[in-house]
Amino acid sequence: MDRTEIVAERTYQEPGVVEMPPLFPRTVIDRDAALVEQLRRGDAGAAEALVGAYGDRVYRLAIRITGNASDAEEVVQDALWTASRKIETFRGAAAFGSWVYRITANTAYEKLRRRRSRRNEVSWEDLGPAFDDKGQHAEVAVDWSGRLKDPAIETELKSVLSAAIDELPADHRAAFVLHDVEGLSNPEIAQTLHLKLGTVKSRVHRARLFLRRHLANYMDGTFGVAQVRTLRMG
Repeated sequence: MDRTEIVAERTYQEPGVVEMPPLFPRTVIDRDAALVEQLRRGDAGAAEALVGAYGDRVYRLAIRITGNASDAEEVVQDALWTASRKIETFRGAAAFGSWVYRITANTAYEKLRRRRSRRNEVSWEDLGPAFDDKGQHAEVAVDWSGRLKDPAIETELKSVLSAAIDELPADHRAAFVLHDVEGLSNPEIAQTLHLKLGTVKSRVHRARLFLRRHLANYMDGTFGVAQVRTLRMG
């Protein structure tokens, strides 16, 4: 099962605002201890080691916040440069990775402010659950999770999911990517982004509701078309 299928299935299955285990479990051993020491000593290869360890992960967060490859690349360069040059400010109170993500998120947000982006983002209200006229929860109840493994729609599914994530407000994208893609826990994200724990849980939950809605609409439309084609061929 690839990353898209896992994220999509978690989006479908989540029943409410609860702490979920990370997609990719983190080991207890601090794998960054040696890297931190390299950076503190100013070793010749320390900067390259930092890029090798965090370049891809930092880029995933940067591209989701900025929505622009060129801006994301600049954010990666600036964030990793800052982490390397200001390593003495890292006190070890949080995981090194969380510290790097915090620098990245702040750099990306600053990039957005300077650019004064007019992204096609959904409103805060659109991220909330839908209710019917009687005040009852009106989320889609059709179980389409079994269709996620259909190879015929795998490529398009990735595109749909990626586009839906890009429509999220930057703050919701950051929380969602850190939790469901990078595997940080809610407390870690709260510490990384300087948010209250409840705020993190709410943003991840609302992001999943929005993505679930998009995936449900896509799956219904995709298989509706397939059924029509089948009838025509018959």
